[in-house]
Amino acid sequence: MAFVACRSARRALLFTFLTLALLLLLSACAPRLAPAGPGLAAAGLDAAALTENAFITSDGSRLPLRAWLPATGRQPHGVVLALHGFNDYSHAFAESGPALALQGLAVYAYDQRGFGEAPHRGLWAGTEVLTGDLATAAALLRQRHPGMPLYLLGESMGGAVVLAAMAGPAPPAVDGIVLVAPAVWGRSTMPFHQRAALWISVRLFPGARFSGRGLGIQASDNIEMLRALGRDPLFIKETRVDAVYGLVNLMDAALQAAPEIDSATLLLYGAKDEVVPAAPTFTFWRHLPSEVAGQHRFALYEDGWHMLLRDLQAQVVIEDIAAWTRDPSSPLPSPAEDYAAAALAREAAEEAGGAPAAPAEETAPTPCAE
Repeated sequence: MAFVACRSARRALLFTFLTLALLLLLSACAPRLAPAGPGLAAAGLDAAALTENAFITSDGSRLPLRAWLPATGRQPHGVVLALHGFNDYSHAFAESGPALALQGLAVYAYDQRGFGEAPHRGLWAGTEVLTGDLATAAALLRQRHPGMPLYLLGESMGGAVVLAAMAGPAPPAVDGIVLVAPAVWGRSTMPFHQRAALWISVRLFPGARFSGRGLGIQASDNIEMLRALGRDPLFIKETRVDAVYGLVNLMDAALQAAPEIDSATLLLYGAKDEVVPAAPTFTFWRHLPSEVAGQHRFALYEDGWHMLLRDLQAQVVIEDIAAWTRDPSSPLPSPAEDYAAAALAREAAEEAGGAPAAPAEETAPTPCAE
């Protein structure tokens, strides 16, 4: 009996030791955030600024800036501040920027912190930092183009940054927002095994890097563009676990922002999107405030993928955006709004009839997603 008691005591001691070791391991491995900038004094400034090719943030970080303007002598009818997606950078608008400029819009885009040629590439900056940069850049563009309508355009992760900023305590003063396949895939719309895997991974190996290779997810039908991204050294191919964790936190905020979005909004989504599932996108749409429903427009592109502004049918999307900025109340040139209305009606009918929901949750979060 003494032997059995001794063995039981050793097992209890071992279990306690392993539990303590695991807790220490979990507490030691915390997500890493990108450090703050060097301060404005390092840039010789006393306030944030836009230069010809850089956005100097409130903490002195230098973020590369690109601009596409209408032809000399042509007055733009609006200004667009465009935010790129996850692992991408401002080059995302290298084709849509000039195309929108031809439509009479002045387009600006910067590399968000941790992406492209911005400082601390690969490290997540945090939702508050990203939304703060957006608010600062928007205010600076208001100063540069006084009296001109200002629109925020966010692609995928960029759309999530726009939504989190607009629902924040001090939303940017803008005339409207354009959400291009916004990353609104919050935890509440993910299956448990994905949430659990991320929770464990970010605590055990937050700095581990993974790619989206092998997941079979296609972001666009523009294969040459996808191949070019694969060759682009500034497009991040392998992503830190804690960066994915930060992205999911941002997507939580974006999805929860829906009831607070009372500004003019154009939501664009592709029916063939394999990156952000349809279910959270439709959930976001249904939770926009009904009292200002007339200000919200939803366009669903039957042949659209995730990278709507770089798909083979990108020009259709660009013309819809340009038309909406000229008159947010007029019908879009494409039939995408009618397609969206039909899709929403089908979903409502399926829910009313008890039909099973589409298996959108089976899509796996991918580090290569925008």
